[in-house]
Amino acid sequence: MDPLLTLASVIITAAMLVTLGYAGLCWISPFKRCQRCAGTGHTTTRVLRRPRACRRCDRGMRLRTGRRVFNFFHRLRAEATR
Repeated sequence: MDPLLTLASVIITAAMLVTLGYAGLCWISPFKRCQRCAGTGHTTTRVLRRPRACRRCDRGMRLRTGRRVFNFFHRLRAEATR
């Protein structure tokens, strides 16, 4: 068997496993903790260090990027089939 063919098949298989694993994670757990506020939902101001609501998330959780992509294509398909 050709070594390049073996290497290519290993790389393709690994890429497929990673992609399917991430898709499964997005399906099971579509939200992740916000990195900006560490999942608390609050950040502090720079000057007085007062707590305020985090602008990036809602209640400390953010929608995963893969789930955003899935939702976009799902809405696009739903609009096209109307």
